[in-house]
This record gives sequence, structure tokens and C-alpha cells, in this order.
Amino acid sequence: MPKTAPYSPSPPEAEPSTTPPPLPGHPPAMTRMDTVGTVPKLNGKPDFDIVSTYQSLLASDPDLTMPVAAIEALVLLLSQLPPTLSTISETLDLLATSTAQLKRSIPNPISLSAGTDLFQRYLVTTLRGTSLNHGPGGGGDFKAIRQHLLSNGRLFIKRAKEARRTIASYGSRFIRDGSVVLTNGGSRVVGAVLQAAAEAHGGGSPRFKVIYVQSASTSHSESHQIIRSLRQLSVPVATIPESAVAYSMGTVSMVLVGAEGVVENGGIISRMGTYQMGILAKAAAKPMYVVAESHKFVRMFPLGQYDLPIEQKVLDFRTDVDEAMDDRGEAVKPDLDTARSRVPSIVESGRWVEQTPAVMERGEYFDKLDSPRGGSKNSSTSSKGPDLARSSEPSATPQKASADAAASAQDSAVDYTPPDLITALITESGVHTPSAVSEELIKIWY
Repeated sequence: MPKTAPYSPSPPEAEPSTTPPPLPGHPPAMTRMDTVGTVPKLNGKPDFDIVSTYQSLLASDPDLTMPVAAIEALVLLLSQLPPTLSTISETLDLLATSTAQLKRSIPNPISLSAGTDLFQRYLVTTLRGTSLNHGPGGGGDFKAIRQHLLSNGRLFIKRAKEARRTIASYGSRFIRDGSVVLTNGGSRVVGAVLQAAAEAHGGGSPRFKVIYVQSASTSHSESHQIIRSLRQLSVPVATIPESAVAYSMGTVSMVLVGAEGVVENGGIISRMGTYQMGILAKAAAKPMYVVAESHKFVRMFPLGQYDLPIEQKVLDFRTDVDEAMDDRGEAVKPDLDTARSRVPSIVESGRWVEQTPAVMERGEYFDKLDSPRGGSKNSSTSSKGPDLARSSEPSATPQKASADAAASAQDSAVDYTPPDLITALITESGVHTPSAVSEELIKIWY
């Protein structure tokens, strides 16, 4: 009987593709989809780095705010659009993707989000009603549309930069002769208002004083520059710590602060300590004014201090074990059994306790001690000789790094000041009560 070949099922035939063929003069569908949601290559060059562009713009101009720098970076991206992008939808998607990348690159993107979201909304609004997207057959010349977006983007940046000067003109009228102004942070708008009030005297000596609240851990140079410029204009400036705000409130005529974001209910998100200044000002019946550009109006409605869309390490509860971990440069907290067996320290009753060497002979005679601590160079109990300095150097570096990180977190921390503590908001469009912010947002967005 002849042998038959073993049965092997044939693979099923592939189903025919349902994707229609590309239209003449247009790239295939997958090629177009690959460009959506990613930053494409520009004429064969490396990808446009929106984060590096944003950071270089901030470094090149000290007076540039975060939202304006982000908008300028987006305008530069628009000016270098690759030829593969040929629709408004793809362009707006690219802007949204780049904006999301910027937001992820910084720990507190509130003010940046307000500016970039408003900028994208502004571009969409300018496209409505224009004849550029109504060409023959329902399509328009995308090159003309791109130039339209660029020109309106540059116009938006110009208006945003001019806003500070307009606010300074409005806000300086609130500072009268004999006033004592309490402020904090490094807001450039606050500095512009105070300088405009000082220059309004036409070369004479300004007749108001400034109390500047400075944090002990702050590393920002903006506040030092504002204080220096005010003193050069003969404005008396007193610097106080945060703990002296209540003590100084009796001499204050008004509180003037900036904001990183103005939320929908008229409250503000600003530098940590602004909230307590508002509480003390209201208790002392002193007005509190906020100066902020309209591109810092953000569509956000926080319900309290802990409802902000950012992660802050303000309350950092710690134990002795956590402190010892920082000294040793460890990132993961060990369990109790592991900590007990670890040298050169053990845990007793939840605390790290240094072991005492069993033998205290001098290190120059013995290469190693009988204690499990090891060689004499690692001994930290000896009070003499250079071995102590050598053993303390490695543990000092992680501790200093931890302290620097904690100080940086405190410097960038913000709090929420509710609208009932704010007397008025001064913007480039005029002076508004907190209840009018929602109406302004409707005008801006719709």
C-alpha cells in the first residue's frame, strides 16, 4: 500500500483589505496616521525638541514667563511644519501632543497649561469664519492657512507681552501716598506694578513702602532682583520671614500678589504662603489685590488645598528610619528584619542605633576590628584621627542631596487662595471682582 504524505492543513487565505486605495496626490492612510500624535521629522532633520526649545527661550529672556515661553515654542513648531502635515486637524493634533509633552516636563504646569490651552483655543477661533478653508471643492490652500496660524500666533505673543505693561498702568493707581504694600514671591507683574508706581512720581522720592515676604529656603532670584530695583528707585523695602506676616499686618495698607493661575471661581493658585496672607489680611480688614494676565485664566475649579492637579511634597511625615535612610543614600525603606541584620546599623524599637565596636584599639595597629563594623577606616565612633572625616564624607552627600530636594520642593510649592479672600483682580482688560472671572473665561473661550 503506497505511503501518503501526512496531512497538513493549508493556511487560510488572507481576507481582502477593506482599506480604500489612496487618492491621487495624497499619501497613504497609514502614512498620514503615523504623523498624528507624534512630533515628525522636519525635512529629514532630527525631531523638533519642544522641551529644549522652551527651556532655551526661558534662559535667553529672564523677563519671559512660562506660558509665553511655551507659546513661543509652539509658534516655532508651527513655523517648521513638515510637508507631510497637510490638514488643519493634523496641525492642531501636533500642537496638542507637543503641549502635553511640555506639561509632563515640569512639576507644576498650571500656568503653562493656562497659556497653551488658551493659545490653541485662540487659533481655532481665528480659523472660524475665515475664507481660507473654503477653497474650490471645499478645500483651501494649506500654506495660506499655515501663514494665518503663524501670524495670529505671533499676534497672541505680542499681546501677552504687552499685558504686563497695561496691568502696571492700572495697578499703580491703587498705590497711594503713604501706603505700605505687602507682597511675596517673585511675580514679574507685581514688580512691574511697584516700579510703575515708583516712576509715577517723576523723579521725586516715592511716598510708599514695601514689605517683602521671603522664604528662608527660597532659591529664586526674581524676588532679589525686584527688591534691588525698587531700592534703586528710592523705594524703602523691608524683608521679613513668613513667620512675621501677622506681626507686620498692622502696618500694612494693602496686599498685592501675583498668581500662577486664576481659576474659574475667581480664586488663585500662587506661591506657597499666599493663602495665609489672605487669611490674615481679611482678619485685619486689609484689601488683597491680585495682578495677573488673562492668559493665566485656567479652566479649573479646585474645591480646596488638596484638590490641585499636581503632586506636592509639602507634608512629609518622617521617622528616624527615614532620616537614617537619607544619610545612607537609600531609596527603598527596608523591613524591620532586614534593617536589624544590616551593618553598620541596627533597628531597635523602630529607631536606628549605631553599634559600638567590641574592640577600641587604635586603627593604625590593626587593619580590622573584631566588631562586624569592619576596618578602622569605616569606624565612625572614633573621635580622633582622619578616619572619621573619611567615613563621614560618603554619608554627607546623600543627606545634602535630600535637603536640597526638600528645599526645591518647598520653593516650587503653591497653595490655593479662595475668592472670598480676594478684593479684586487686576488684568490687562481692567479690574474685576472674583465673581466676574467666570464671565471673562466665557468671553475668552466662547
